[in-house]
Amino acid sequence: MGAGIRLLLAPAAGYLKWQDASAHDSQVAGADAVRAATDGTIALLSYKPETVEKDLDAARTRMTGTFLNAYTSLTHDVVIPGAKQKQVSAVATVPAAASVRATADHAVVLLCVNQAVVVGQDASTTTASSVRVSLDKIGDRWLISQFDPV
Repeated sequence: MGAGIRLLLAPAAGYLKWQDASAHDSQVAGADAVRAATDGTIALLSYKPETVEKDLDAARTRMTGTFLNAYTSLTHDVVIPGAKQKQVSAVATVPAAASVRATADHAVVLLCVNQAVVVGQDASTTTASSVRVSLDKIGDRWLISQFDPV
């Protein structure tokens, strides 16, 4: 192969190598974001009346930005007092999750969420929903920045 051909092929090979590395990085980011979205969603939707403050305050460490502020207000003003007064407990599960898109510092994940809620001594009621979770990478952690039912 002549020097001229090698010179022409070198940028193409470099581009393909970069594209392969970029795709790999995106797959890794997507997988990490799916785990963070799943674990975060379970944490923010699961609590017991006797530990509701501790449960939901711990969930706050998985959030950032305006979503963190809105979640904090909602839980302190409504959820925590209601859970204590009416003896509400909730357990969330995520039977399915998929990465919609992911870059090194932002990801969007689609989740199917089931939440079983018990009020006092009543029978458990279960709801199923789909949620689009946006995450931002802050330092080395994926944090939930948006949580939108779909």
